[in-house]
Amino acid sequence: MQTTLELVLILLAAAVIVAAVARAFKLPTMLGYLLTGIAIGPYALGWLPDTPQTRYLAEFGVVFLMFSVGLEFSLPRMLAMRGIVFGFGGAQVAITILATVALSFALNLSLPAGVALGGVLAMSSTAIVSKLLSERVELQLPHGRLAMGTLLFQDLAVVPLLILIPAFAMPADSLAREMLSALLKAVAVLFVLLFFGQKIMRAWFHRIAETRSSELFTLNLLLITLGLAYLTEHAGLSLALGAFLAGMLVSETEYRYQVEDDIKPFRDVLLGLFFVTIGMRLDAGVVFGQILLVILLLSIIVLGKGLSIWLLTRLFGHGQNTAVRTALSLSQGGEFGLVLLALAADSKLMSQEITQPVLAALVISMLLAPVLIHRMEWITQKLATSEWTNRAKEVHDIALKTFGKSGHVVLCGYGRSGQSLARFLEAESIPFVALDSDPTRVRAAAAAGESVVFGDPSKREVLVAAGISRARAMAITFSDLNASMSILRHARELKPELPIVVRTVDDTHVDKLKEAGATEVVSEVMEGSLMLASHALMLLGVPLSQVLKRIRSVRESRYALMRGFFRGATDITEDLGEEAQPRLFSVLISPQSAAIGKTLENVGLEDMLVDVVAIRRHGIRGVNPGPETRIEPGDVMVLRGTSEHLAAAEILLLQGRS
Repeated sequence: MQTTLELVLILLAAAVIVAAVARAFKLPTMLGYLLTGIAIGPYALGWLPDTPQTRYLAEFGVVFLMFSVGLEFSLPRMLAMRGIVFGFGGAQVAITILATVALSFALNLSLPAGVALGGVLAMSSTAIVSKLLSERVELQLPHGRLAMGTLLFQDLAVVPLLILIPAFAMPADSLAREMLSALLKAVAVLFVLLFFGQKIMRAWFHRIAETRSSELFTLNLLLITLGLAYLTEHAGLSLALGAFLAGMLVSETEYRYQVEDDIKPFRDVLLGLFFVTIGMRLDAGVVFGQILLVILLLSIIVLGKGLSIWLLTRLFGHGQNTAVRTALSLSQGGEFGLVLLALAADSKLMSQEITQPVLAALVISMLLAPVLIHRMEWITQKLATSEWTNRAKEVHDIALKTFGKSGHVVLCGYGRSGQSLARFLEAESIPFVALDSDPTRVRAAAAAGESVVFGDPSKREVLVAAGISRARAMAITFSDLNASMSILRHARELKPELPIVVRTVDDTHVDKLKEAGATEVVSEVMEGSLMLASHALMLLGVPLSQVLKRIRSVRESRYALMRGFFRGATDITEDLGEEAQPRLFSVLISPQSAAIGKTLENVGLEDMLVDVVAIRRHGIRGVNPGPETRIEPGDVMVLRGTSEHLAAAEILLLQGRS
């Protein structure tokens, strides 16, 4: 007989190993927890028994998960998306439950069991879908908005299902009475908490915050979460419902974001343990004995659910490609489906012969989800004939906008950073075209006369249509690593010598972006810290010239391309005309250039008052190359000098062999 400590240690050890492996392979940790539970559970290695003690420990993971869902509950957000959330999302859940109830009669299930199974199959994975769509920068696209609105309704639908499923397990003669009793209790609890709890909660958190003790704040948070969970369980409802209500109450206070940070470690750890215990319930022997039923259920989840979402999307007036993308995004099981399945199994609504194949089908569908979403483009092009038409129209619109433009700047993204950069370009009379994948922003900007078109800059044909071959420079103004890497790859194939500036949040991926072809990477964190330091030093009485010297020194060491360009206030020479100001210029060395094979010392650029700041060769960028560096075909040389000297240097470098 294992002690509680042994049980916890085994679970924690498994969780640590799984989390590390999942991060290394960039996989959702939830799927790793499920597979670990299958491996160490009673039906495989047998390290952990499937006991009520284990399940009750894991149930706290669901408590904190529901608290986080309640914390995200926002009435203004619901109202803003009410058409998608309650219309599209509500229809998806209702249709799935009704279709499953009809199917359940073929499986000899009772009506309550059919409703419970319908609730299980209706759920999709918020964790997987939101993460993958965010990485693909598709949350604001039509299918992304439909998917997130549906997931939001699914999260809300879990609350009544958590009340109904235990009530379904009551004897038939008392079922109606028990359901009515549960409903009245839920209404009473909601009325008391929502009408009286908000004021009490805000005042109480004010008092706790005034102590300025982070320890007391965290203890209070745990007390509120577990205390309300205990009250709802004591009232005959569920622990998860109380946690959801606690999250709703806290979300209405100004401490929401602090609470979210404090609760995250508890939620992630306990939720990991919950998914391990879910995996422990899977009996591989039973599953392989009913493999045909597993395949049927998997087909219902992926194909049947996907088809119903496709039809529903079309009925709501969306195009073929949006319907296919939305279906691919949501055609999998979800974490709340696992929660409801465990509750239905514990309530004896479904036998092991049904629970085991359903659990296996849910896990497999979640493993397939990343594959379907990553292959979304290819599948959509095969299934949606209008996708080619829409893509061609998108490219055509971009080409029309850039027709006749030359020497322009391509802005990838037109958010706050992109708009700020556009203002600077306009002030210098430099033409630009901005590409943005947010249709709402594009419509508003286009209506205001801005040079903005709808398009995903991470796609090669979009960059071609934007006139990248004629462009003078490019700026990637959003901080998404995957999209930036894709843009850099296409840009370097289409125009290797194009200068590209990339925005990033911090310095984590600077080297990776530069290796991919970024001319310079600007870090928000670093620039913010420099501004913070400059203001702080000036407030401390440090002379302005000294502050500028310090900032210049840091920038010169960080931005090697701009070395020697930064000046203090006393260094500015207003007598220099615009043409006499130094600037940067990129030159691609052609195979016919007479400079090939020569060293930088022998070429004679120094005599022309031109510096070689960097050479990019085969995607590898070197700063301040030495005089012994030899010039090779395909090199992109970044030169610094005045306009007149740069023009002469370009002629020298590109002149053909005699």
